[in-house]
Amino acid sequence: MPRLAETTYTEQPWRIHDLTSDFSVEDVWSFRTPGAGPNDFPAMLEAMRTAGGLAKQPLPVKFLFAVRWKLGAILGWDKPSTGVGKRVASLRDRLPSDLRDAPRGPDNDSMPLKAVYELDMECARELANKTVHTVMHLGWVQGAGGDYELRMAVLVKPNGWFGRLYMATIAPFRYLIVYPAMTRSWERAWRERNHAEAE
Repeated sequence: MPRLAETTYTEQPWRIHDLTSDFSVEDVWSFRTPGAGPNDFPAMLEAMRTAGGLAKQPLPVKFLFAVRWKLGAILGWDKPSTGVGKRVASLRDRLPSDLRDAPRGPDNDSMPLKAVYELDMECARELANKTVHTVMHLGWVQGAGGDYELRMAVLVKPNGWFGRLYMATIAPFRYLIVYPAMTRSWERAWRERNHAEAE
């Protein structure tokens, strides 16, 4: 999974840009989806959902998240009063009418990032707590080889100095453990989806 320059995200005509001018771009990554075409973004999202979330991640990733949720419980980072709609307004409050009427995508209790919108070529989810307000944006882009590929951008608005310190502290864990595991999971989901279709 290559990490990409910020411009590979900012130069795309994504709808999310109009909603997040007060956020900064933290990470931009690409995920290989060999053989993918321009209309396969919904299929990729469904493959990712079918592959499962945190419960199917490797033990080191599950351990890191368990530690994070435990710290959050002890220190009050994740109280409802610190979340979307409480400490910060949801990005859904900023949606123009056409996006407000678009499908949101499914939500459930096991998915901390909640849907903002879901279109044919991009979608966005958000999460807020005492540390940050963050957005995960997924987009579908034609790669250098001609196939389409999944791109992920992580946008953040830290909650003051504490939020900035938090983001700096977790960066090594994201780059060394979480993102590599996410890459293996999402790319495998695409390969297995193609394999299942071929059978």
